[in-house]
Amino acid sequence: MPGREAAKDRAIAALLGGALGDALGMPTQLLSPVEIRHAYGFVDRFVTPSADHPVSKGLPAGTITDDTEQALLLGRILVESGQSFDHRRWVNALVDWERDVKARGSYDLLGPSTKRAIDAINDGIAPEEAGRGGDTNGAAMRIAPVGIMMPMEPLDALVAKVAETCRSTHNTSVAIATASAVAAAISFGIAGGSWHKAVEHAAEAASLGAKLGYGPAGANVPDRIGRACEIVHGRSEQEAIRLIAEQVGTGVAALESVPAAFAVLKVAEGDPWRAAVVAANLGGDTDTIGAIAAGMAGACAGTPGLPLGKVAQLKGIDIDQVKALAADLVAARFDWAGGKEAA
Repeated sequence: MPGREAAKDRAIAALLGGALGDALGMPTQLLSPVEIRHAYGFVDRFVTPSADHPVSKGLPAGTITDDTEQALLLGRILVESGQSFDHRRWVNALVDWERDVKARGSYDLLGPSTKRAIDAINDGIAPEEAGRGGDTNGAAMRIAPVGIMMPMEPLDALVAKVAETCRSTHNTSVAIATASAVAAAISFGIAGGSWHKAVEHAAEAASLGAKLGYGPAGANVPDRIGRACEIVHGRSEQEAIRLIAEQVGTGVAALESVPAAFAVLKVAEGDPWRAAVVAANLGGDTDTIGAIAAGMAGACAGTPGLPLGKVAQLKGIDIDQVKALAADLVAARFDWAGGKEAA
C-alpha cells in the first residue's frame, strides 16, 4: 500500500485530472458531436467557446466550470466536518456558492437537480427532503473528495459517506449508486490500484449505494457500467466515441453520463488527458463526463500521468489550494484507516 506522500500525489492527480476533463469539455458541453466538429474540429487542446454557446460563451479557453468548483467546495466541507459530515454547513456552502455563481452571470451552469434542490431549500424545504428528486450526475461529478478521504474498507462506510453528501441535492438510489461507483474507483486508485481493477470495485460500491435513497432501486448501475465498457472493448478511439454517444448516452442523467465516463476511462486506458479528449468530443454533458473520467484516471495514474503543460493552462483554479486540499483529505483518510493506508 502507498504511504501518505504517494497517496497525496494520487489525490492531487485525481483533482487536477478532473479539472482537465472539466475545462476541456467546457466549450463542447450541450453540443452534438456534429456541432462540436463544425465549431472546433476534433478537440484535443483547450479551445475558446463559440460566441453563441448557450452557457460557456465569454469564458477563456481552459476555464474550469461548476464541476471542479463544487468538487473543491465539497472537499473543504469534508475536511472541516471531521468524522461526521456537517450537513448544514454543506447546504449553506452550496447556497452561498449559488449566489456567487449568479453574481458571475453563470446560473445556467448549475445542474438541474442541484438547482431545484437549492431553490427548494431557499423556499424553506428541509435539506434532507430537497434532494429526493435528484437523479442527475451532479453528485457523481463532485464526489472525488469522498473517494480521496475514505478508504476502500469498510466499503459500506465509504458508500455511507457518499450518501451523506448526496442527501440535500441527490438523495435518490440512482444518484447515490453512481456517485458511489465513482468514489470507489477513486479510492481504489488513491490506495495504489490500477484503473482496470478500479472498475470492478466501482460496481460493488454501486450495488451497495443502490439500496439507499429515494426512488426505484439503482441496482442496474453496475450492469450499465459493465455494458458501457463492453461496447467500447477493442474499438478505435473514434469508433468508441460514436458508440458511447449513440448507445450509452451522454446526457445529464446519472444512468447515462456515469457509465459513459467508465467507458471513456477504458477507451483512454487510464490516461487522464486521453480521457479528457475522448469525453470532450462525445457531445452532451462533456465537461462532467470528462471531469469524472479524467478524475478517476488521475487517481490511478498519479501526477506522472498528467500533462503538466496542460495543467499550467488551466484557468479559474488555484493549484496550491488544490495541493493543500489533497493533503488534508489524505490526512483524514489515514485517520479513518487508523493511521495506515487501507485499500
